[in-house]
Amino acid sequence: MKYIFVTGGVVSSLGKGLTAASLGTLLENRGLKVTLQKFDPYLNVDPGTMSPYQHGEVYVLDDGAETDLDLGHYERFTSTKLSRKNATTSGQVYQQVLDNEREGVYLGKTVQVIPHVTDEIQRRITLLADDTKADVIITEIGGTVGDIEGLPFLEAIREFALDVGPHNVCFLHVTYVPFIKAAGEMKTKPSQQGVAKLREIGIAPHILVCRCEHPLNKDIRQKLSLFCNVPFEAVIEEKDVEHSIYEVPLMLQRERTDDLVCRQLQLDVPPAAMGHWQDIIRRLVAPQHRVRIGVVGKYIELQDAYKSVYEALKHGGIANDCGVEIEQIESEELETGDVAKLLKELGGIVVPGGFGERGVEGKIKAARYARENKIPYLGLCLGMQIATIEFARNVLGLAGAHSTEFDAATPHPVIHLQETQRHVKRKGGSMRLGAQECQLVMGTLAQKLYGAFTVSERHRHRYEFNNAYREQFEAAGFVISGTTPDNQLVEVIEIPAHPFFIASQFHPEFLSKPNRPHPLFRGFVAAAHQRQHKLPLPSSPRAAA
Repeated sequence: MKYIFVTGGVVSSLGKGLTAASLGTLLENRGLKVTLQKFDPYLNVDPGTMSPYQHGEVYVLDDGAETDLDLGHYERFTSTKLSRKNATTSGQVYQQVLDNEREGVYLGKTVQVIPHVTDEIQRRITLLADDTKADVIITEIGGTVGDIEGLPFLEAIREFALDVGPHNVCFLHVTYVPFIKAAGEMKTKPSQQGVAKLREIGIAPHILVCRCEHPLNKDIRQKLSLFCNVPFEAVIEEKDVEHSIYEVPLMLQRERTDDLVCRQLQLDVPPAAMGHWQDIIRRLVAPQHRVRIGVVGKYIELQDAYKSVYEALKHGGIANDCGVEIEQIESEELETGDVAKLLKELGGIVVPGGFGERGVEGKIKAARYARENKIPYLGLCLGMQIATIEFARNVLGLAGAHSTEFDAATPHPVIHLQETQRHVKRKGGSMRLGAQECQLVMGTLAQKLYGAFTVSERHRHRYEFNNAYREQFEAAGFVISGTTPDNQLVEVIEIPAHPFFIASQFHPEFLSKPNRPHPLFRGFVAAAHQRQHKLPLPSSPRAAA
């Protein structure tokens, strides 16, 4: 078993997760079985109860684990399917250590960070190794070197490296080399200080990956090599990508990063065959077609809040050789603004998941505009519930129809709390989570898009379609095209009289990959592109890639 540990210095949000995922892509394409793991130093048990303003998107795995969005990168960039064993937080580690202490596992010893906390961290690495039987495990340490909460993790991997031997471990450190505009030059001092801090802990990086806005010249590389104590060839340039994050694996390959890793780990494997990945980049950089998609949400100003949705839309574009221009629309703006002006030039409209009442009426207006004006609509989780509420109010004439999440006294609770959730008190990890089976109705749009009658999709919700209204909806042309196997929970709805109007209670974005776009997103982008051809050229300056 070989182990790669990815650390970060200078500042947070350097892209350690993308670097780890991209390295995983290269090693996997060299014929190795790879899995990836994330260590997060925060004390929350998981990010499930954290606000998107604090943490961005919560990414859900098949087994129901609520995890960091970096695990989304891991699954999108590789073929590995992750579980809760691939995500560890300080909260989980300390909780386990304290449980062990209460159960007498430590036989009366004084419980300390070293060795008890560090041993538990190492146990989780070994547990994943035993479970996956992978050739290589890439473990990302969240946060920045020097953060006090990250010290136990760094100490744990230092000890771990001693146990498994020098040629079974590779330390890869991601740093930042800023360009100081006033001085007209790049500065290496922050990287020097960050690596010095890492070496104080007892870890000497084998490879230095340098995030930068400008290319690293020979002098800068030599300086970083000398003062950070890494070979010249192991100073890797990771420049800001021009078009897409999916360029990063090819960038690292050009810098021979995977060669360096294989040499350190003494892995004799052929070079990575990346022809298929180059075709993905071609479709992203120079697509044959273009389409504009509106994403209507309440956290639009946060780029990471809908990360998987944005990526899945781009994957749908790859499948259709179509560049996707994403228009980020604040749902509250639709509540008071000119809905037609904001939405009429779009090829398609997406309403993603979310919690809380803020912006809900704006999302309902978006769903109505899409339905009445024949604009392709894709609803995800809350987006399905929004479509249901809108149809109830404006087609069925059920005045005041709503979800009991937002209006407990609504006269028509077309969306209500699941029966299994009525007595749940704990907030963390208590929703309907993870992979659940869905049966599709023959001949429906959903069944045609999937090309299957039974599918498995990931969920994260407490509220559901109220079956008391089911017959009334279906009589008005609202088709329930997917349900749980027992036919009790509504999973997919669609409107056949519309060119493309479909919504799911689950989160299809979590299963989409650039080389395997999700069927719903592939079909949605195709429908949106077809509509876009009938519109004048876009002119809005609000578009965001």
